[in-house]
Amino acid sequence: METIAAAGQYVEPDASGARYDEHLSRADLSLGTYCLRAGAEDTQDPHGEDEVYVVTSGRARFTAGGQTIDVAPGSVFFVPAHEVHRFHDITEDLAVLVFFGPAEGSRGS
Repeated sequence: METIAAAGQYVEPDASGARYDEHLSRADLSLGTYCLRAGAEDTQDPHGEDEVYVVTSGRARFTAGGQTIDVAPGSVFFVPAHEVHRFHDITEDLAVLVFFGPAEGSRGS
């Protein structure tokens, strides 16, 4: 067993307004926390792996696959590999657990 104490906690982003901290990486799974400051621009590119997002704090909108949803603490959603996706209209500092399967970067982009 491994306890991951920092997972899901908001950490102040750098000057870009965004920060990703990876907490765990195994061949079939990785986990990190993605933080975006209120008003920041999410510039992430699609990933080669499937993702599950769990919002732990903050409020924003999220667009993927031609759909837009409001997200808040407790929101959970799935994004398949290679799908363009983005957080936007971030009204409260956002912290999101991101689970990649398999591990982030293992399939390339």
